[in-house]
Amino acid sequence: MGAKMFQIRRKSQSWYGESIGILILDAAYPCIPGNVGNASTYPFPVRYHQVEGASIDRLLNQADPALVAPFIEGARKLQAEGVKAITGACGFMALFQREVAAAVEIPVLLSPLLQIPFIAHITGRPVGVITANASRLTPAHFAACGADPKVALHIAGMEDQPEFRSAILEEKGTLDSARIEEEIMTVAAGLVQRHPRIGAILLECSDLPPYAQAIQAVTGRPVFDFNSMIRHVERACVACRYQGAM
Repeated sequence: MGAKMFQIRRKSQSWYGESIGILILDAAYPCIPGNVGNASTYPFPVRYHQVEGASIDRLLNQADPALVAPFIEGARKLQAEGVKAITGACGFMALFQREVAAAVEIPVLLSPLLQIPFIAHITGRPVGVITANASRLTPAHFAACGADPKVALHIAGMEDQPEFRSAILEEKGTLDSARIEEEIMTVAAGLVQRHPRIGAILLECSDLPPYAQAIQAVTGRPVFDFNSMIRHVERACVACRYQGAM
């Protein structure tokens, strides 16, 4: 390929190559590989922005509408820094999907719940949703992501699982990944036992993708999560050049 002429995108941008911007909560717990909050999860560069004041309590328990302002501010900052799409690091950010998407000029995908219409169409069956806290996941979260209320959703939460609750929801400072894997496998297996027509599993929480393979092993279902969504959109925003033979 011959030489190309390059041009700056904007005068405020001093570096290039970070394809996905990630709005992350103001929280503190170990983000292991596979977690959205671990940059080594991705085979492409990502850029983080911590949304100050966006605690787990304010987002999950309070569903504080005042958070929309710092989320928009963070999205605009990431856009100015050159990312090609913006995602979140908690599925409960769904509440602000519409407002944040309207505030910037690049794709916004704050919650894996955005995949529900796609999953429902390709399976033609109910969707199983595993969430960090089923008691806090409301119709408003699904509506903000364009989910058809006619689509059957079967929801299971992790809030009563001791290690997950203490490590993630209560931010104790340590995380036993083997124990959480056991907990999520139990929750997933129980979900499909109760609802055997489930066609696929969707993981709402950014802390659950590390266990997608284990979930698939016990359910036999396709598993969708933050990472399946992020990789899909990144591929659309950074198209590859194919090479091969004929």
